[in-house]
Amino acid sequence: MTLDTGARMTQDLLIEIGTEELPPVSLQGLAKGFADGINSQLTENGIGHGPTTSYCTPRRLAVLVAQVETQQAQRTITRRGPAVAAAFGPAGHPTKALEGFARSCGVAASDLAREQSDKGEWVVFRTLESGQATARLLPRILEQALAGLPVARRMRWGTGDAEFVRPVHWICLVLGDEAVSAQVLGVHAGTETFGHRFHAPGPLTVTHASLYPQLLRERGFVEPCFEQRRALIVAQIQQLTATHGVTADLPAALLDEVTGLVEWPTAIFGSFDESFLSVPPEVLIETMEKNQKYFPVRDINGRLQARFIAVSNIESKCPEQVIQGNERVIRPRFADAQFFWRQGLIQPLAANFERLESIVFQDKLGSVADRCRRVATLAGLIAATIGEDPELVARAAMLAKCDLATAMVAEFPSLQGIMGRYYAEHAGEPSAVCAAIEEQYLPRHAGDTLPTKGCGLVLALADRLDLLVGSFGIGHRPTGAKDPYGLRRASIAVVRILVETPLDLDLNSLLLESERSFKSGVLSPGTTDEVLAYIMGRLEGYYQERGVLPDSVASVIAAGGATLSQLDRRIRAVQSFRNRPETLALAGANKRISNILAKAGVSFDRGARPNPDLFTDDAEHQLWNRIEGLELATAPLMRECDFAGILEQLAQLRDDVGRFFDQVMVMCEDRSVQDNRLLLLTRLQALFLQVADISMLQMAYTQFPEQ
Repeated sequence: MTLDTGARMTQDLLIEIGTEELPPVSLQGLAKGFADGINSQLTENGIGHGPTTSYCTPRRLAVLVAQVETQQAQRTITRRGPAVAAAFGPAGHPTKALEGFARSCGVAASDLAREQSDKGEWVVFRTLESGQATARLLPRILEQALAGLPVARRMRWGTGDAEFVRPVHWICLVLGDEAVSAQVLGVHAGTETFGHRFHAPGPLTVTHASLYPQLLRERGFVEPCFEQRRALIVAQIQQLTATHGVTADLPAALLDEVTGLVEWPTAIFGSFDESFLSVPPEVLIETMEKNQKYFPVRDINGRLQARFIAVSNIESKCPEQVIQGNERVIRPRFADAQFFWRQGLIQPLAANFERLESIVFQDKLGSVADRCRRVATLAGLIAATIGEDPELVARAAMLAKCDLATAMVAEFPSLQGIMGRYYAEHAGEPSAVCAAIEEQYLPRHAGDTLPTKGCGLVLALADRLDLLVGSFGIGHRPTGAKDPYGLRRASIAVVRILVETPLDLDLNSLLLESERSFKSGVLSPGTTDEVLAYIMGRLEGYYQERGVLPDSVASVIAAGGATLSQLDRRIRAVQSFRNRPETLALAGANKRISNILAKAGVSFDRGARPNPDLFTDDAEHQLWNRIEGLELATAPLMRECDFAGILEQLAQLRDDVGRFFDQVMVMCEDRSVQDNRLLLLTRLQALFLQVADISMLQMAYTQFPEQ
């Protein structure tokens, strides 16, 4: 299909969908999806256009497209008919196949053309098709764009069968200064939009598409641009904090949500009874941010104040009443939080453990109390290995989930661990135990901080290992996008704790110890192997985010080992080694060695040495002498885990290996000589396998052809 590239008339296009209040958290995604859908449909329909501007408020999704062509491009339509060989008889006369094709095209056979392709020559029919008016195509374009929006669940309203994320009340569809006739989602399109629900409740006529944002701002009391509305909120908050000499927490997610809740924002400064400050600040902040969408206020030293900033969707003539209304709403929520807090202080945290016996963690894995006992056992073993106090760690593990039985955590689930720390501190538990109760949940998400204390580090690791082993052991593995137990997140947490702390612990041994803590018969056979493989499978993605090539990771994993902190040093050593000039030849040599040994199908005792008396070539003697020397030189480096130093030593092998492959035929007729040479190559390969199987590096192997 060929488009006519001649100049055509253009007009600005406005499309606005007016709805009931849209979900604020999804607003930006809906707006982007709508704009992308309109862009895609215009392009797909051959309608040229300029830049697109997206607008969205709680009551509307809108797109303003500049310089939209008012007519589709003229198109050349090509229809392929029969192959030339089937279209003409021996004398060159048209066959029935060709005549039938010509009739279907409404032309004579002589009017058809020919077209050559890689599969032969064909008869074709070409005709020019005039483009349709853009206004005529817009209803279908709009319907397609709306159908493609990322809406998890659509709803119906009234008696019609239209479906959308929220009921639609109006559609404004204007091309230039003309209304576009259409009926979409059961609503007739027009030139009318609506401003603020209270400040400008009546209809506003859009006289030209380009005037839409100006009309809403000047007469509708609506800031239609999400980014500008967000910036306006930030500016108002900063002005209030500067006036009162305080600072405000401005989390990005909360700012976005508040921006999605208002059309004409007005920030107000409120307060609450200072007695509520006796409640842990995290509880008050959670209430303000999650429940009320308020911004907490702090003094210059960072201490939470009995103040808050709210954003109203109205420019009130009596702002004092709006402030009082917000203060009145938050008071009972804080009173409830204060009550829950005091209830939790009546008895020590440890007294809640008995209630954990009746809270089921998982039917096959027992109660939360059972899980605490398993984690305590594993954590105690880890603590003894790395020099932490096993008794403190075990105590932290037994108290770790006790806050789940409190009314405070039942009301604020996201504060588990945090509230446990507060209750443990009040009960006089050791500071390391208190910190560990909170840090057990770190890292909570990608990029989050790791536990900073040894006790918390051990508890966080043991908790994740128990979750992974238990879940995999009863067949609850992640599948596709489904991961209800957060096992992907748990496996990455294990990787980060072992690698970034670092802890020189063998992951396979840890998993085996965790598996032993479960009752006999609960877990399926091979659970440790399955979990180990799953965690190892996360390493490629973990390192890819850090700029490490996947084959560097794969080469190290293939060489064996389950101490992730050492794997990390080996991976980084390989990543650096691959930039050396010797690496290409040595990687190629290892590839040839792997292939030769695999084809030979032989194995040798671990301590077996080649017999120098069977060497028949100087290249064999020279290579063996070099290997013996490097085995001695790399032994202390291996003990120090200096893997970069090992590879630096092994780089000396390039010339000796090259000479060996140039002069020696490994697979010779004399079986004893052949086995001796295979043993020599096995010892050579073992030197590299201390660090990695560098034959897996994806490099251009040009040397050492297979023998």
